[in-house]
Amino acid sequence: MNVMKAEQTRQIRRAALAAGVGAVLVAGVLLFVPDRDREAAAPGPEARAMAAVGAGAPAAPTDLAALIRDRETWLRTHPDDGAAWAVLGSAYVQHGVGLADPAYYPKAEQALRRSLAVAEAAAARERGAEKGGGTGAGNGNDDGKTGAARNPEALLGLGALANARHDYAAAKRWGETVRGSHPGQWAAYPVLITAYSGLGEYAAAGRALSKLKDLRTDAPVLTRAAEVYRDKGWREDAAAKATEAVAGATTPAEKAQALYTLGELAWERGEPTEALGHYNAALAVTRDHAASLAGRARTLVALGRTDEAARDYQAALGKLPRPEYALELGELYDSMGLDGDARTQYEALRARTVKARGHGVNEELVLARFEADHGDPQAAVLRMKSEWGQLHRSTEAADALGWALFRAGQEKEALKYAKRATNQGVRSALFSYHRGEIERALGMYGPARRHIEDALRTNPRFSPLLAPKALDALEALGEPADGGPVDVDGTGPEPPTLARKTPAAPAATASPGSPAASGSPSAGTPVPAVTAVPVPPAATAATAATAASVPGV
Repeated sequence: MNVMKAEQTRQIRRAALAAGVGAVLVAGVLLFVPDRDREAAAPGPEARAMAAVGAGAPAAPTDLAALIRDRETWLRTHPDDGAAWAVLGSAYVQHGVGLADPAYYPKAEQALRRSLAVAEAAAARERGAEKGGGTGAGNGNDDGKTGAARNPEALLGLGALANARHDYAAAKRWGETVRGSHPGQWAAYPVLITAYSGLGEYAAAGRALSKLKDLRTDAPVLTRAAEVYRDKGWREDAAAKATEAVAGATTPAEKAQALYTLGELAWERGEPTEALGHYNAALAVTRDHAASLAGRARTLVALGRTDEAARDYQAALGKLPRPEYALELGELYDSMGLDGDARTQYEALRARTVKARGHGVNEELVLARFEADHGDPQAAVLRMKSEWGQLHRSTEAADALGWALFRAGQEKEALKYAKRATNQGVRSALFSYHRGEIERALGMYGPARRHIEDALRTNPRFSPLLAPKALDALEALGEPADGGPVDVDGTGPEPPTLARKTPAAPAATASPGSPAASGSPSAGTPVPAVTAVPVPPAATAATAATAASVPGV
């Protein structure tokens, strides 16, 4: 191909990117004018990113950067191209998410709103021309829609931006606006699924997924299905969908995301070795997949390989500086006795959330988790009550609010949120542990034992700081009473039936028939010292009433 022909093809490609962007965003397909002199070349980075943005799929950071440069260049000479503004804004959003860099979000909002303004201006010109020509609204040109309604791509870009900022109520409004005017626009449903999940509206998220599956069945949709099924507690179904997504992935980014999802599911099941295999596979496909680096670090902690874990966390933070990764690394350092290193990570967490807030990002959930365990629990309560008031009522929000209330000494109020977090489907060792500790503080020892055991059964190494505390709590609670628990339903206090023993000097050998040999504690022979566990006053009457049926009472 000569130089002139190469330049001509490049210009056609750019024109296609601009003029055909609406179709791309709907169908995820980019068509090029073929070169009859040879077979079509593989799509370049701009086209790959365009297809990914249009399909709601993950795109490689380098491809997104190329697409952004291309659209910025085009728009310098074509500022009235509303479709190109929509693509640029959506690319900014995805690039910001992929780099955990909220500085892209104001630029995304500006581009997307510019796209809406261009569309509205075009619609106004059409209405003016029709009125001037006396043709009226019945000639087929005026469909009665505003410029915004004719520009679903920009609206969905704003929905994706709202989700990235954790403003799920706004994302829901944008997504439902598009669904109302364009019910067959499949790209509305991923936006809605994320928004509904962030608001705790899991039934609505399930319905949106069903509609999405009617419209598309590719790897990104299968991965999305795995995430929704996980929230419902359907572990086997979630793993099956993620496995299908791995097999059906058409790009390295799609495959890495599906493998990462499999890793997360295995980790939550308490299978760190299997999770490690999935994370390693994702990194073999896309070596800079930072979320898999952080996932691998988590599993290495569980496997006792803490030095390797710390290195992986640092590498993940270098590529994707999410505040939650800084919190996890800080807690790892805390568990290793490295207080200074832990403080460094906690300070970095605060700095990143301040920066994010400046770009419109809500990081209250991770801040509340940090404050509850490492800072000011009352501040965590205020943060999460504000979130709850804004209808951010996911299981994660319910757990964070319940735990913050508990840490602030408000156990009774904490319990209703802990119950909500553990009763909605998802099985989380952390949520179960939090509920168990709240119940233990309220004297509900049977339910406390059950939920702490469930946490350790679900994932015995769910946290380097809290898993050891869960073991200590379970030891302090002792074993259930012979004959069953006093309070089966867990609606009131139940006393522990075994006191926790502390080491004592060995007893002297007693001769048969002596008081010590008969087990009488009144003998002068040393016996193991016992640390009594306080019995709540409300349980005293129940204990006395059952004394005749419980051995040893």
